[in-house]
Amino acid sequence: MIWYTALVLAVAVERLAELAVALRNTRWALARGGTESGRGHYPAMVALHTALLAGCLAEAGLADRPFVPLLGWTTAAVVVAAQALRWWCIRTLGPRWNTRVIVVPRLPLVTAGPYRLLRHPNYVAVAAEGIALPLVHGAWVTAALFTVLNAALMAVRVRCEEAALAAAPAGGVPA
Repeated sequence: MIWYTALVLAVAVERLAELAVALRNTRWALARGGTESGRGHYPAMVALHTALLAGCLAEAGLADRPFVPLLGWTTAAVVVAAQALRWWCIRTLGPRWNTRVIVVPRLPLVTAGPYRLLRHPNYVAVAAEGIALPLVHGAWVTAALFTVLNAALMAVRVRCEEAALAAAPAGGVPA
């Protein structure tokens, strides 16, 4: 369980790095006339992602979930792939990437990198990680709860992003 705790903590550190990038990118977007949408759902998103990390450790430890090698190593690979996809999204969007929905007017929609394949690839990474990280150490309840709650939250989030994009002057893009 020590190595699993280290993995979950590494994901937590990665999330903190994302927040640092998002804060820098928020300043960039607002300085260029960006406007934020969806402030109401943002605290729920932060709480859900924090609960995912806590739930992984709590369920694996308190429920004494076993490490099943085939499932554990397979889902650990999915966690790594999800991180790679997330950082590919961040790198592709550059200063436009954010954890918030901020649309900068007059910027074209990004269609490079993973965005040439999917409209919202970052959310694929989030969903994959939310299922895989708990299952690395058998925390299936956490995986199931996160998946259901994340699906509901993503329905709100994607609608918010699409509405913000539609309202942006000259094809703005979420920052």
